[in-house]
Amino acid sequence: MQPERQHQNWRSEAGSRLWLTGLIAAMKHAERPEVRRQPVAPEILRELRAQLALTASFRTSGVSTLRH
Repeated sequence: MQPERQHQNWRSEAGSRLWLTGLIAAMKHAERPEVRRQPVAPEILRELRAQLALTASFRTSGVSTLRH
């Protein structure tokens, strides 16, 4: 998905919920002992850092329109 498209999805409530649901599922998977024992490939770490940088830059790029 193009970064511009990801930003548009983030601006909707449904997009935010979808992202959060994916994050929770990933965290639940990562907390399993058999998963935690395995090393993480360098390319996955690079992709993770890129994704985190993208979401961080989005959060600081304007006022949130989501209700909290």
